[in-house]
Parts: sequence; C-alpha cells; structure tokens
Amino acid sequence: MNIDKAPVTGRDVGNLVFGSPGTLRAERGAAELRAGRPVVLRQEGSRIAVLALDAASPSIYEAFLAATDGDACLYLTPPRAAVLGLDAPQGGLIPARARDHDSICRLGYMRGADAPAEWRAATPLVHEAAALARLALLLPAVLVAAIGEGPSLFDACAEVEPGDIQQGFSTAALDFREVARTPVPLKDIGDVVFTVFRGGFAQRDQLALIVGEPDFSGSVPVRVHSSCITGDLFGSLKCDCGDQLRGGLAKLKALGGGVLLYLDQEGRGTGIASKMRAYGFQHQGLDTVDADAELGFGGDERRYEAAVSILRQLSIGSVRLLTNNPAKRVGLDGYGLHIVERVPMPVRANKENLRYLRTKRDRMGHELSGLDEYHEANSMNSYEEAVY
Repeated sequence: MNIDKAPVTGRDVGNLVFGSPGTLRAERGAAELRAGRPVVLRQEGSRIAVLALDAASPSIYEAFLAATDGDACLYLTPPRAAVLGLDAPQGGLIPARARDHDSICRLGYMRGADAPAEWRAATPLVHEAAALARLALLLPAVLVAAIGEGPSLFDACAEVEPGDIQQGFSTAALDFREVARTPVPLKDIGDVVFTVFRGGFAQRDQLALIVGEPDFSGSVPVRVHSSCITGDLFGSLKCDCGDQLRGGLAKLKALGGGVLLYLDQEGRGTGIASKMRAYGFQHQGLDTVDADAELGFGGDERRYEAAVSILRQLSIGSVRLLTNNPAKRVGLDGYGLHIVERVPMPVRANKENLRYLRTKRDRMGHELSGLDEYHEANSMNSYEEAVY
C-alpha cells in the first residue's frame, strides 16, 4: 500500500535529529558565555551584544567596552537591584562607562557597593541575556550593548533569539536516556541500583538510585535530592543536605523500597562557584536567602523537568514525595507528576546549621517542626545534634 508523504527536507531532518534550532542556539550561547566570549541576542531587526561579567577577564571587559564604543550597561536582576536600594522590579541597567573591572564587579555581585546614581529600567530582552548566563551556571550580572544590524566586531559570535531558552526547557529538558545501570553496595543500606541518565538542556548526567524493590505500578516513595558537594561529600555542618541524603536512603529502605533522584543542581540551582560566594557572605553574617540576593539570585533557582522525565522513563506515574519543602511538591506538580502525599523527613540541627534551618522554615516555607525546642547550650559543640 502506498501512502503519500510530504517530502522531508534537509532542514526538517536536522530539526528532528539534532534538536530544535532554539535549543541548539541557547546551548551554544551558554557555552560561549562560560568561555568568556560575547554572544549576540537578536530580536526583530535589533541586536545586543552580551558578556557575562562572571567569566570576563579585565582585558576582555575592556575590549567589550571598546567594541561597544563605551555604550555597554551592566544588568542588575531585581534581587540585586533591591540589595542596592533601587526600586527596579524589572531589574536595572547601569552605564558601565568610566568603570574599571574591579568597580563593575563590585557593583554587579559584591557586598558594600554604593547605589548607582544613574540607571534605567531593564527590558525583557536583557532578562533573556541574564537567563542565558544562569543556564551557563554563571552569575546573572551581564553586560549588554546595542550593536545594530551593520557589520561589527561581534559578527563571528554565536547568536541567540528570544524564546530559545524556553524552547530548550520545554523540549530538550525532558529528553533523557539511560546510559548505565549497576548495583552498588552502600553502607547501612545494602545494594542500591545506580542508574545514569544523560541528556536534558545543556546536557548533564543525572542519577536515579533505586533502593530495594519498589512496586512501580503503585505510588512509589521518591526523594528528589539536589547535589551539595560540601554537605553530601565532605560533611559540612552549615547545612542539613548530607543528613537529608543519607536519611532519605534510609527512609526509602524502611518504606520497603523507592527511588532517590540525585540532581546536578548545586547551590539550589546556582552552581558551585556561586554557592561558595554565598557561603562567604554567610560567614559575614547574612542568611542563605540574603546571600543569594547579593549575587542576583532568587531564593531558589532549581527546576524539576529532569526529575519528572526520569521518573517517567522508570515507569513511575505516582509518587509519595519525601520532602519538608512544599515548594518542591508544587514544582513537580507543575510538570504533571501525580503526588499522592508528602512524607516528612527527619531534621538534624546543630550549632552550625540552626540559623540555616530556621531561615528555610521562616523565609522559604519549609515545614520544620521542633527547631524552637532546640537550645544551644554553652557546653554543646558543633558536632552534637538534636533530631526532630
């Protein structure tokens, strides 16, 4: 039987096999920003050059100013603008002229910067530039400059269009494939099946740890855990992440089996470098929310497309979510995952993380009971803890 089909062009094949054009542009743009090179953001006949301040050396910064005839501006996100006392709910643009590399960095993401006297409200196109920097796991402080449509020094740079990032999150972020699976014996848990999934937007490997023999036809206990190298690996006392990781595995075993997703989302989605900067601010007295705001971030930059995609590949359609964070449930619900209940996790408090836990409860909405009953005795050291 002959079935008439529309001819498949070379352009169609490329879109089907290699990914959507917008996704490819965004991923290339993010890689260029991480390398310290500018990208061009194009919209309806206009173009702006973009440079991530976080990756720009002093010489690259000076070259960018020269290539834009001194018309470049620094974008401050709404959280960073608020830190500097600006009433800029859409973020602000501050002229970079007459500012050297040190002063522009201080204005962009360091403590103690003075509010700029000259600024204007940012445009949606500039928001897209900052989102591209976040995709690259860089600070959202970006330099931007209009460059027009004529020949320029930026003609060889990668180009990105508005909507490319959203296209990537709606398509590539859901595209994972299993690449490895093997049992690994864990202390106090026994054999756990480690499954590696590769893919997603900007291509990262993600882990699914299958504990015991869960019944995938029912509601599966699931812990969605974001990576924390300081807490998970080195045993940092500043947070409860390592305890949540090990406690999650133990809870899954006690429930008869389940899945722990270990997602590459260091620093609540900001990346390891930004997290260490925020830790430095915490040493100066800020809490975790205010420390991230100094760097231009909101309270939680994580996304959960990868988690839902991996659970679907494991044929899990209904979960019992192990978390104290109602926002995590809302985030997963937003991608159509059926959550039948939220299962609370034990909390371990010590002298070092008590303020952090209270901040999560009071400013981020985590449901942490018992913290007010924990008292710091003068004789208690940092390693002694109370469990709730």
